[in-house]
Amino acid sequence: MDLLEREVVLQALVGHLQAAVSGPGRLALLRGEAGIGRTTVVRHLAQLADPHIRVLVGSCDPLTTPRPLGPLMDLAPDLGQAVRTALAGVLAGSCRTDEVFDCLLADLRTCPSLLVVEDVHWADEATLDLLRYLVRRLPSVPALMVVTYRDDEIGRTHHVTGLLGTLAGYPWVYRHDLAPLSRRAVARLATGHAIDAEQLHHVSAGNPFIVTEVLAAPADPIPATVREAVAGRLAGLSAAARTVVDVLAVLGRRVSLQLLASILPAPEEALDEAVACGIVCTDGQRTEFRHELTRLAVLDAVPAASRLRVHRRVLEVMRSGPVAAQDLALLADHSEGAGDPTAVLEYAPAAAAHAASSGAYREAAAQYARALRYADRLPPDRLASLLEGHSRACLLSSRLDEGIATRRTAVRLRRELGDQLREGEDLRWLSCWLWPAGRGAEARQTGLDAVRVLEGMGPSQELAQAYLNLCQLACYGHERVEVTAAYAEKAIVVGERFGDAAVPVQARFHAAAARMLGEGCGWEDCEHALSSAMAQDLPVDSGLLALVTCWFAALRRDAARTTAAVSRAESYCLDRDLRSYLLCARAWGSWGLLNQGLWIPAADAAQAVLSHPGSPPVARSVALTVLGLVQARQGKARVWPLLERAASLADSDCLLDTGLGWEARVEAAWLVGDHELVRTEAGRGLAALADRTHPWLSGPLACWIQRAGGTPPQVPAAGPYALELAGDWAGAAAQWDRLGCPYDAALARLAGDTPALHQALTAFEALGARPAVVRTRALMRTRGVRPAQGGPRSATRANPYGLTNRELDVLKLLDEGLSDAEIAARLYITPKTAGHHVGAVLTKLGVHTRHEAARKLHPSEH
Repeated sequence: MDLLEREVVLQALVGHLQAAVSGPGRLALLRGEAGIGRTTVVRHLAQLADPHIRVLVGSCDPLTTPRPLGPLMDLAPDLGQAVRTALAGVLAGSCRTDEVFDCLLADLRTCPSLLVVEDVHWADEATLDLLRYLVRRLPSVPALMVVTYRDDEIGRTHHVTGLLGTLAGYPWVYRHDLAPLSRRAVARLATGHAIDAEQLHHVSAGNPFIVTEVLAAPADPIPATVREAVAGRLAGLSAAARTVVDVLAVLGRRVSLQLLASILPAPEEALDEAVACGIVCTDGQRTEFRHELTRLAVLDAVPAASRLRVHRRVLEVMRSGPVAAQDLALLADHSEGAGDPTAVLEYAPAAAAHAASSGAYREAAAQYARALRYADRLPPDRLASLLEGHSRACLLSSRLDEGIATRRTAVRLRRELGDQLREGEDLRWLSCWLWPAGRGAEARQTGLDAVRVLEGMGPSQELAQAYLNLCQLACYGHERVEVTAAYAEKAIVVGERFGDAAVPVQARFHAAAARMLGEGCGWEDCEHALSSAMAQDLPVDSGLLALVTCWFAALRRDAARTTAAVSRAESYCLDRDLRSYLLCARAWGSWGLLNQGLWIPAADAAQAVLSHPGSPPVARSVALTVLGLVQARQGKARVWPLLERAASLADSDCLLDTGLGWEARVEAAWLVGDHELVRTEAGRGLAALADRTHPWLSGPLACWIQRAGGTPPQVPAAGPYALELAGDWAGAAAQWDRLGCPYDAALARLAGDTPALHQALTAFEALGARPAVVRTRALMRTRGVRPAQGGPRSATRANPYGLTNRELDVLKLLDEGLSDAEIAARLYITPKTAGHHVGAVLTKLGVHTRHEAARKLHPSEH
């Protein structure tokens, strides 16, 4: 497992070791819950120890009858003869334990040592006495002693509690806690796995053991290793404590002691035992499992009849008093568990509505789905309402296929009921989400159908939103600026008439965006509209506008604005559980990194989008295209399969709308020298754009035709493209430099003079753009230009991060999985120096783990 978020503790332990071996000695207590990674940290510490430091590791075992001095028996082979003889005498009954203690102390004084005693929560009394003896005398020993234990199993009466009390007054004792992994760390571990990192963090609570086991067996709801570990923790409980744990598993994650007492009489003593076991914890008011997956493993083993009895009893108790909004989800869960459909239909829709109003769209979708399982006998209008709520929650929580399917059913029901207002509204919602699902043509037709239905009923708030939807689609489809403006005006007039605050804000944003893309002005108006939406607390609208800003900033190749827009969108959408918008923003963020020449980070960002099972098709298409372009520009294989997969996720309208999909295919053909394919693909793209006005789409396609030796048609072209098409390569390159796009600047310089060709070659070499280097050298030979001698050093060409030759050597050894000590031996340097080099590599690469650093050597393989 990667050593994530343990660097601070490890650094402190390395400092303790360096100080202790030169005296006086120290003790470091390393504590945390089961599976938190204590052994991993200790193993890394041992690898970082200088070769002259003796490493001694002993462990306590979870035996019914612990081995006397078990850890010392593990250490014996690495200790002196006197210790081994004394230990043998103790085991034979011919020697006192204090003689062993004296011999071990004398042995530790002979050389600098790292002495590790793991899992002392399982220690026997003799081992605890040994620890007391050694720790008191540590100042006279050139050694760091590291003792690890599970703090979730140390209760008031545990034998280790007494040991800790003894150590409390010693100033040479240091304590270090290992905390659960953060959401960001779990997301890093989940990179490359088709799993929802947020859900993984929820069920694991950041426990590294659970995280890695789930990632190793993603198809299993509860990995066998987790199930077995939980069973092992429960095996020693009394029947009463096991009953408490079973009931808590049925009751849910956080349970009030009052509710527990209403189910089980006098549960306090049994609960204390369960807490001491470490599987649950309590704050005196509520009790919960430490990890949701642990609760699910326990629940899975509770007999069905027992679960039914508890659910029915809880439902009875909770319904007997007033019901608070925060209890609705729990009531819905127990209603279903109790087999009471009437209660499910009473509480699940209410719980879903409450969750949606709080921005918890995943929970809302789950509650609506629960209600729909029992809705077969509901009146059609109520069923349609549930379907509409479920669809909206699914769409906002990045479950597009499910949300679209549900909305189609709602449209059919509303049509059968003759409810045109709701039918038109459902068609509008369906149209909104067909576009990110990659169905641009259907989205436009469905949007027109919605307006047709609603216009027949006269002005309404629903009609205003339908006009807004057509305004959005016109903007995303890069239709003429006046088309978007006309729909925006209609939406504003009707929206303001009915007091809809969101419609005017969104309409003004999209009208300004269309001007910005088509005419080059309007960015400030877009920012003003987005700020207005946020100020009015319109979370869904603000999230959408924030992600669209990311898209259009990347489309205009504006590096600074793209970086700022993606940062803002990520923060906003994460805080409000707007998962679909978040994933789309990250996809366009990967394009922004590509534009900046940060190809490895771009590939990593794209891979993260692809790894998330909820990524919308358009986001996946963009991410696949970014990966394809990174591979194409680096001269790697398997480019076209990636681009074809990207194209398969979106219809031709959407592929063109995104601004990257079509151009990527043209560039990939140019990089392999297929000029005929360049002209064919670019010509097809321009033909599809014939009725649209978008210089940032038509401009690059025209430039590729020109670069391939063809004569492009007269089409709208944005700033740098227009300059290049007009023969002003220097002006085009200067604009690309100002936008922060080094690769595009180098492409423009290919049409330039000798110094420009040298400059382009240098840029391509620095970026690692091998095919472009080959083409540039061939072009220079054709023009009789001799390449400059030298050029960037090989280390610089191999990476865009500015690593030195030595740091590049270290990175290659990290790729082999070597520790600092092994790197030191390979490079003939000290482990401390190797550690400094590793730290510098991680800093320059902008990563946190050795595994992430190693991945930078092979971005296209992940």
